Amino acid sequence: MKAMVLKEISTVEREPLRLEDLPDPVPGPGEILVKVSVCGVCHTELDEIEGRLQSKLPVVLGHQVVGKVAALGSGAKRFQLGDRVGIAWIYSACGKCHFCQGGNENLCLDFKGTGCHVNGGYAQYTVVPEDYAYLIPQRFSDSQTAPLLCAGAIGYRDLALSGIQRGQTLGLFGFGASAHIVIQVAKYWGCETFVFTRNEEHRELAKKLGASWTGGSEDQPPRKLNCAIDFTPVGETVPNALRVLEKGGRLILAVIRKKNPIPSMDYSKHLWDEKEIKSVANITRKDAEDFLSLAAEIPIIPEVQEFQLAEANQALILLKQGRIQGSCVLRMPD
Repeated sequence: MKAMVLKEISTVEREPLRLEDLPDPVPGPGEILVKVSVCGVCHTELDEIEGRLQSKLPVVLGHQVVGKVAALGSGAKRFQLGDRVGIAWIYSACGKCHFCQGGNENLCLDFKGTGCHVNGGYAQYTVVPEDYAYLIPQRFSDSQTAPLLCAGAIGYRDLALSGIQRGQTLGLFGFGASAHIVIQVAKYWGCETFVFTRNEEHRELAKKLGASWTGGSEDQPPRKLNCAIDFTPVGETVPNALRVLEKGGRLILAVIRKKNPIPSMDYSKHLWDEKEIKSVANITRKDAEDFLSLAAEIPIIPEVQEFQLAEANQALILLKQGRIQGSCVLRMPD
């Protein structure tokens, strides 16, 4: 099979992914083999490539995978051959620790990420435990589905952890793949959304999708924010968001790593009045399942740019530069 392989840590501008021929993977007990149609491209891959997130090397990246079941491992019976399925960031968890038993498998000490600890979807085929794959609603095309599996699912978790209520104000700092899906959920829930981004094209997309105001991260919105979600990779947005957060508000940090430190903050200006900061780590299977149902109900239609598998390096560079409108996906060769 054709696959884009990462063998060493590098800046993405050096185009480190190499197109290689690898043996087709074989599903083990309880696993399914998926013939990949498309795989979404995510900021997490930038963190892996550039060394901010440790992954096993060499590795096939990609955790927003859509394809059809091509083979069943022994004992696998949840899906039938030809079923269209999705694979998300959570590849497996132990199921036995107190995190898993308490409904927080995303925090499992033995958590494995697709395309990080095991090979993912930048390839024509991949395998996954059948309990960690999802049937795809017929409403969505393959390309529309891919960003729902990570950008959408983690955005849904961000919203849930923010505690946002109908009629409240929500601030989105950064407006990439996840934020452009989150705003559609927030609109459906009756929330007013303010978007903070420097990119003029992203501001236009935000307005198109329902933002009532757009500006830069240092600007003052029309009203204080009840909740805010920071999707940016920079530390400076944290004090900026806290400054415009309402008393008792909560800021969600929706990134795995910040590329630079969060600046020092003034307690009375940024954190007093019971303001909160909460990070988000991974997703659970329930997040993905619940969000796919909600996305079909709304429905959410992601903005998607397509690239061929061999163009993965170019897609990642554009993503780093902020030049992707909405989400981008890689389409596999036949």
